[in-house]
Amino acid sequence: MTTVLVTGGNGQLAQCIKSISNDYPSLDFVFLGSNDLDISNTEEVQSHFTKNNFDYCINCAAYTAVDKAEEAPELAKKVNVIGVKNLAIACKNNNVILIHISTDFVFDGEAKTPYSEVDTTNPISVYGQTKRDGELEITSNLRQHFIIRTSWLYSEFAGNFVKTMLRLAKEKDELSVVDDQTGSPTYAKDLAKVILKIIKNQHNQYGIYHYSNQGEITWYDFAKEIFKQSKADINLYKTDSKRFKTLAKRPKNSVLDSTKIHTLLNLEPVKWQKSLEKCLKIINKQLNNVQH
Repeated sequence: MTTVLVTGGNGQLAQCIKSISNDYPSLDFVFLGSNDLDISNTEEVQSHFTKNNFDYCINCAAYTAVDKAEEAPELAKKVNVIGVKNLAIACKNNNVILIHISTDFVFDGEAKTPYSEVDTTNPISVYGQTKRDGELEITSNLRQHFIIRTSWLYSEFAGNFVKTMLRLAKEKDELSVVDDQTGSPTYAKDLAKVILKIIKNQHNQYGIYHYSNQGEITWYDFAKEIFKQSKADINLYKTDSKRFKTLAKRPKNSVLDSTKIHTLLNLEPVKWQKSLEKCLKIINKQLNNVQH
């Protein structure tokens, strides 16, 4: 039996992993939220790894409040850098393979083509910088690692863009969404399957990988498709980032090239519209269950 620790156990990716965990009977999962394991506490992490016999650690724990990170850089650093370093060292000391989730925000968004794993990083926000620093802690402390950068993550769990749009469609008659930031939405359940395939197949081609669903769109396009598929009655308008001021800068282009991971795992690219459809069906089902 392969034992897999999943940190950040209450976040959307961890919940997606949990929702499909029964499909992997050869894997024994341990899900820990921040109340169960504070990854920024060095002694706590070391002690937990020493007492338990983990084969893999999937690190879903992260400080992801992009705008708040600008005002609370130390808090972001505590989780995204110090916490990640603690996990990397504990994994090294206990012969555990680390699968760490990173982000498109490690890039500045100025490229005209999708970002590959060898492209130069240049974060333009505190969040992006702390995520990049976390990656560097892993690469300098641990050989047995997979760093998977993803983008525009959403699911039926926790808070995310899709759920926010569905809520706003009920509350408002009209909405403006930015049309000058391009990326690829990623259904967290698709990412969860990719991670578990790495473990199940015991891949050892360690390093940095990119994974997102297929397609390049703006946030406006994403909102438009969410409303179309959910048959929402709302007027949608385009706006730009200059009008929609945020504390943190966002990359203009955060499209990731997922070729490397598709080749490694022999994966078929998944179109973002298809994955959105699957997610919306589950959200609808959840709403119907609540109403009944």
